[in-house]
Amino acid sequence: MKVSVIIPFKIPSEGLFKETISAILSQSYQDFEIILLPDKKFKAEFPKTKTIPTWPKIGPADKRNIGAQKAKGTILAFIDDDAYPDKDWLKNAISVLKSQTSAAVCGPGVTPPNDPFLTQISGWMWASFLGSGGAGQYRCWPGKRREVDDFPAFNLIVKRSDFEKVGDFDPRFWPGEDTKLCHDLVYKLNKKIVYDPKILVYHHRRKIFIPHLKQIGRYGLHRGFFTKILPKTSRRIGYFLPLLFTAGVLLGPVIYLITLILKLFLIAKIISIIYLSAMGAYSLGLLLTGFWVFSKSKNLLAAILVMPTIFISHFFYSIMFFKGLTKKVVKSKFTRKKI
Repeated sequence: MKVSVIIPFKIPSEGLFKETISAILSQSYQDFEIILLPDKKFKAEFPKTKTIPTWPKIGPADKRNIGAQKAKGTILAFIDDDAYPDKDWLKNAISVLKSQTSAAVCGPGVTPPNDPFLTQISGWMWASFLGSGGAGQYRCWPGKRREVDDFPAFNLIVKRSDFEKVGDFDPRFWPGEDTKLCHDLVYKLNKKIVYDPKILVYHHRRKIFIPHLKQIGRYGLHRGFFTKILPKTSRRIGYFLPLLFTAGVLLGPVIYLITLILKLFLIAKIISIIYLSAMGAYSLGLLLTGFWVFSKSKNLLAAILVMPTIFISHFFYSIMFFKGLTKKVVKSKFTRKKI
């Protein structure tokens, strides 16, 4: 099976050359090509690699679709330019894809150990059970092999035939075009997407707080919107919990004061018990997460900082998730970008 590794990006970064391409060229499985999709052409050249400029500027979904059109492989391996794979990445993926019922495989994106400290805090949030929330800890921390119906394109390897049957990535839904693709592979084609911890990449995270929160906000916005159009994969309690918690934090004291003013003392007492219990449980979860991070990182400051990072991330996610819930659904078709 020939594999086409497809990498969309705007401009080449230092990490793309030193980490991503280098790690791909060092794969134990060597029947592959690399397709780079920058905005504009650049001078650097690499073995087994072709560069396809996509100017005028287009988004990652369209870039991936163009890469798929130009690919020679029967397998399409999607990876981001801020990630680099383990040496057996393709070998392990191919072994799973030999099954006729599997349309795609995926694996965790672990934060590289040499990442800057503030970036590692973001990584620890994503890798923790509490921080990852509805997305699932296994996306950023190796978990048990399982079937999934939703996975990000930073590490998603798909059979080309199945990719084409569902109509490629839908660019209207960035950064959720991968959610739409996975949904269609599983629920339209009735195929499997297999998560395997051995299909491993190292994925750089965003620095806290502004870059990290911008990414969180985009995810929250689209997940909220997807609860209306893709309920099978998005209408799950884990995605709603941050919104419910934030609403409780903000409205709980207000409702408590109103019941006191109205002299509804029994109701006020029940509300206070529920509120304090919820806050206590969440605080305990943050504390346990801090202990978990310290046990893995041996860094006390990281363990301390991950706790407010999770709280702020949940709060901001819930705001954008609510915005996504109120976003209007517009029916339209998209067409492939061709060059």
